[in-house]
Amino acid sequence: MNPAFSVIVFTTLSGTGFGLWFWLALRIAVGDRPEWFDGLGWMLGLVVGAVLVAIGVTASLWHLGKPARVWRAFSQWRSSWMSREGVFAVACFAAAAAVMALSWGSRHGLSVRAAGALLALLSVAAVYSTAMIYASLKPIPAWRHRLVAPAYLLFAALGGGLLFGPFAGTTIDDPSLVGAGIVIGAIALWLVKRRYWRDIDRDPLPHDTAAAVGLPGRTVSTFEGPHTESNYLTREMGFVVARKHAKTLRTISVVLFALIPALCALPVWLLPHGDVTVLLWVGAVSFQLGALVERWLFFAEAKHLVTLYY
Repeated sequence: MNPAFSVIVFTTLSGTGFGLWFWLALRIAVGDRPEWFDGLGWMLGLVVGAVLVAIGVTASLWHLGKPARVWRAFSQWRSSWMSREGVFAVACFAAAAAVMALSWGSRHGLSVRAAGALLALLSVAAVYSTAMIYASLKPIPAWRHRLVAPAYLLFAALGGGLLFGPFAGTTIDDPSLVGAGIVIGAIALWLVKRRYWRDIDRDPLPHDTAAAVGLPGRTVSTFEGPHTESNYLTREMGFVVARKHAKTLRTISVVLFALIPALCALPVWLLPHGDVTVLLWVGAVSFQLGALVERWLFFAEAKHLVTLYY
């Protein structure tokens, strides 16, 4: 598939924003309720999460033929994962606003905890819906893989976790848990992507040209292309990245989204009382760059079954 930069930006930035919302909201739901001024870092984190999600959602509109009609997608939430994603995203904004408002004006911690729990659940639902937009497409076997949704969730969790430390570090009882979580998350994400890449390399397409033309089990060869020049299908569905370039980009992405963040988080784990905020920011920036490379590969390496005709 031809990678669309707008969709790459959308899935990476919004995923990190939802991940940051999830960890902040979960901490509010199960921990002590931060007051408005004492928990200013929490509030700033909620705002940053909103900015990341807003930038990502806005970027996704660039890929639409008629962005002004995007509102119609919300009506198809019963059958469309894209529609559900939009509904959950809007609901997340409302829940985040509720957390901020209740933390400011309410003296009752229960209402803030409830709003935090709701925001955490909605953030997970939004990221899962994004993943299922691709995982539900049968004509693209690489996206139908069972690890697509877990990878999306892990990317959001790790990206949000790297930002969670700087925004909530002063109110965390045991910062070493954050460092350990980042290291474990980075390793888990690397293992998931490693297995995913191995599977799509082993069997990129489950069918052959014979099956595509309705003659399964027979030998079919192509002696002439169906078109004399390129068209939309050959440009968008038949995009090809060389295997040697794919392997290089995979290595670069793993170093950026897993290795460097894990190394940056080790001092947080082993030296929880030191000032390691700068390291977490370095890890967060590295992660975003690696996620952009990985997401480009996610689209570039996916092959549509329609290419069997060509």
